[in-house]
Amino acid sequence: MTEDFRDADLSHQSWEGRRFEHAVFVEADLRGLVTKGCTFDHCDFSRADLGESKHTTTAFRSCTFERANLTHTEFIGCSLLGSNFHQCRFRPWTIKETDLTLASLVGANFRKSTLTGLRFREANLSGADLRETDLTGADLRGARVLQAQFDGADLRGTQLDANVLRQGTLAGARVDIDTAIAFAAAYGLRVGE
Repeated sequence: MTEDFRDADLSHQSWEGRRFEHAVFVEADLRGLVTKGCTFDHCDFSRADLGESKHTTTAFRSCTFERANLTHTEFIGCSLLGSNFHQCRFRPWTIKETDLTLASLVGANFRKSTLTGLRFREANLSGADLRETDLTGADLRGARVLQAQFDGADLRGTQLDANVLRQGTLAGARVDIDTAIAFAAAYGLRVGE
């Protein structure tokens, strides 16, 4: 049986170790919600207000966030594996030590955000605005970045592949030597031969 929290007022509650599967939180008021060690599998947060919520070691696996408000939220040590974020409001938000593998973040606006050390493996960042974003130490291997903007971003220590270097815009991005060499190789240049 699917739990239905549609339009529910769940603001400023604290949940620890709770599990939800296929739960519906459409248009729910989740402002100020605090979760720790919770699990949400295949849940729908479309048009939900998660503003000022805090999540620690919580998993949101294959969840839908369609036009959700995520401003002033915190995700610390979380998993957002395979979740779909479409037309969401993110900034400002705090996200640390979080896994966004296979997440869909098409067109997301992360401009001037701090996304250091995050795992975006095979995530879809097509059309995302990552200008002036700190991505140091992030893992972007296998990410789809067609028309993503990395202009002025800090990519030092970032793990990425030729796809990122060829499909995104990188004007003024800060890179380390290894990334500069990979960039040259992605465009067919022969370095040091």
